Amino acid sequence: MLAEHISSGEVLIIKTGELLAKCVFSFLYLQVPLYIAAQLLGSLLASGTLSLLFSVTDEAYFGTIPVGPDIRSFVTEIIISFLLMFVISGVATDNRAIGELAGIAVGMTIMLNVFVAGPVSGASMNPARSLGPAIVMRQFKGIWVYIVGPPIGTILGALCYNIIRFTDKPLREITKTASFLKSKN
Repeated sequence: MLAEHISSGEVLIIKTGELLAKCVFSFLYLQVPLYIAAQLLGSLLASGTLSLLFSVTDEAYFGTIPVGPDIRSFVTEIIISFLLMFVISGVATDNRAIGELAGIAVGMTIMLNVFVAGPVSGASMNPARSLGPAIVMRQFKGIWVYIVGPPIGTILGALCYNIIRFTDKPLREITKTASFLKSKN
């Protein structure tokens, strides 16, 4: 199952990335555009609301703009989106995983991504998160970085995890515990 139980602004992009990756193997072509449209609409509505409630100047832009060369931000967005999707696939979508702390693992990955990539690219990890503010504020510098980078990273993350996920042994055999919170001796 996809990560419906995790409360995070990144879940929609993760779902979309996973759906895009599954499109390689199945026919979900109608669902992906709906997820993308919903994300973009939500981002536009949120950005529009912010700009109406507060007098936002160009200096107080609430979107993401690359710091330095666009290519550096592009590669950074691919890497952090890959890491986030890989962690989500591991803790929230793998039926063998022990899910008690999946939200913490995802949240910590987002936090580390923001700490490391925030000063470089703004750590968007979601095209809609960057596109909505860019459209509302009419600031399109380097927007291609955020439209192309995160989908590439999430698709690669999902595909890489699916490649290493397959094993004949169930997780309980590998770890020898039912849960790390309730270990059997």
